[in-house]
Amino acid sequence: MRFEVLMTKSAAQDLEELHDYIAHHDSMEKAVHVLDAITGIVERLGEFPERGPHPKELRMLGIREFRETYFKPYRVIYRIQGQRVYILLIADGRRDFESLLKRRFLR
Repeated sequence: MRFEVLMTKSAAQDLEELHDYIAHHDSMEKAVHVLDAITGIVERLGEFPERGPHPKELRMLGIREFRETYFKPYRVIYRIQGQRVYILLIADGRRDFESLLKRRFLR
């Protein structure tokens, strides 16, 4: 069974900002490589989305409705609803992820 994978507007913006940051501070080639790798990871979530662990920062708060996958150091946070996978956040895992997750999901 295949899941439909959808990216939220905020996750698409995260990906665009990540690309622009890497292109500006490193190189366009590196930015394209990271973008392609993350896009590939997102597409593969359509096959086995349940395999991703729950983000530890949310798990510690008792929240288990979100999952994550990685292209280190980048983290992709998503939620499964029925036959759909919603990509909610894409960010550098070296950031203060607890604060970032609280701002994005616990408003």
